[in-house]
Amino acid sequence: MHAELYSDGIGEITVSGTIVRVDLVSLSPTEHDANNKPKSVLRQRLIFSVEGFANSVEVMQKALQGLVDAGAVKRVQPRTLEAKDDSQAQGRIVSVPSDSTRTANVSRNFR
Repeated sequence: MHAELYSDGIGEITVSGTIVRVDLVSLSPTEHDANNKPKSVLRQRLIFSVEGFANSVEVMQKALQGLVDAGAVKRVQPRTLEAKDDSQAQGRIVSVPSDSTRTANVSRNFR
């Protein structure tokens, strides 16, 4: 039997030289933020070589496409935000999550 670990998502991805660290997080049953929402807490860290990480991303993209093809996951076209005036717009498109109440699962390294 192999040990299994559940994760609600990725909290942080850190690249340091040729090493990529991926922090897996879960929602805490006991810790809450100021809005009484469960805090994400570190559960496990995956450490990859850059090559291993790149290969893993490719495998995950194929798995995601399989879920989309099976109808388990729906892709949503990003909405665009209109700028307040044309001088600010200059052709920029801002992607907005379809559910604005959902927190972004993005490392601060890539924001």
